[in-house]
Amino acid sequence: MRAAVQHETGQDKLDVLDDVEAVGFGPGTVRIRLRAAGLCHSDLSAMNGVLPQPAPFVPGHEGAGEILDVGDGVTGLSPGDRVLMCWLPACGGCPSCKRGQTHLCLAGFMNAGTPNFKRPDGDVFGFAGTGTFAEEVVVAAHCAVPIPDDVPYDIAALIGCGVTTGLGAALNTAKVEAGSSVAVIGCGGVGISTIQGARASGAAQIVAVDPVASRREAALRFGATEAVAPDELADAKQRITGGEGFDYVFEVVGKSATARTAYETTRRGGTLCIVGAGAMDDFFQVNMFELFFDEKKILPSLYGGGDVVRSYERAIALWRAGRIDLENLITHRVPLAGINDALDQMRTGTSLRTCIEL
Repeated sequence: MRAAVQHETGQDKLDVLDDVEAVGFGPGTVRIRLRAAGLCHSDLSAMNGVLPQPAPFVPGHEGAGEILDVGDGVTGLSPGDRVLMCWLPACGGCPSCKRGQTHLCLAGFMNAGTPNFKRPDGDVFGFAGTGTFAEEVVVAAHCAVPIPDDVPYDIAALIGCGVTTGLGAALNTAKVEAGSSVAVIGCGGVGISTIQGARASGAAQIVAVDPVASRREAALRFGATEAVAPDELADAKQRITGGEGFDYVFEVVGKSATARTAYETTRRGGTLCIVGAGAMDDFFQVNMFELFFDEKKILPSLYGGGDVVRSYERAIALWRAGRIDLENLITHRVPLAGINDALDQMRTGTSLRTCIEL
């Protein structure tokens, strides 16, 4: 089968090869024929080494398709079922799951160290234990979540990560209140989904911040009340909040510099929500006096900060009701052979989400 492979960390291009085989099928697993995958910035972060990932590997963690086969002991799934990929499934039995914090379950991360592809010259890993830039993949059964027939594969793929992460940051983690003021720093696919979550929560002012003009324009279409370049944020803070700062500020870049800007843009007693995935050697600093005196809440949000399956269902319900727009998040479509074009679109900021059609 065909898959896009990165041979070594740091390479900026992927090789689309036809000698890759999905491996590991057996009890408790399913084989999925992928039909659509989304390109997320985390894929780029894994490629350049910001996020740890063994190589060689198949990037991609947003995907949807149909089940080809189920292993022994798998219940609730059958060949032909339409599913989306969950890259961080809950095991149900660990301490995090028992506390109700299923999004903190580490069972899925354990899969990342086991190759789930191979080529004639050796093993190949899948990013985050998945690897959706491939025609087929074998994963644990709880990574495959059934989707209703009315949800297209491309929409389902986005719900598998970016949409759930952004919506959840606003709805689950920050719990944006109606009538509040919000700033969102970083307006790619996840940032736009955060904006939509803030709008669904009833925020009165939503300021989108991004250096790319086309993304600022897109943010206005998806619910932002104003969109500014980074060097205009201080003026927006003064105009909109009288210099006090926003009730909620979301950092969706994954850099300490933008996190610091977000902290300074948050009002005293307000909430800074960290959504972007950053590097282990990039340190965010606050001094002990301001941490105590300003009483700003710093809330990291991993995968939307809630039960992911419930979050999927909520995203579908909001989409059906017309409360969120998912179709127009997909700004570009490419076949698997065009994966490097998709990477360039994300690097230059010309895309919100690119759908890889498989």
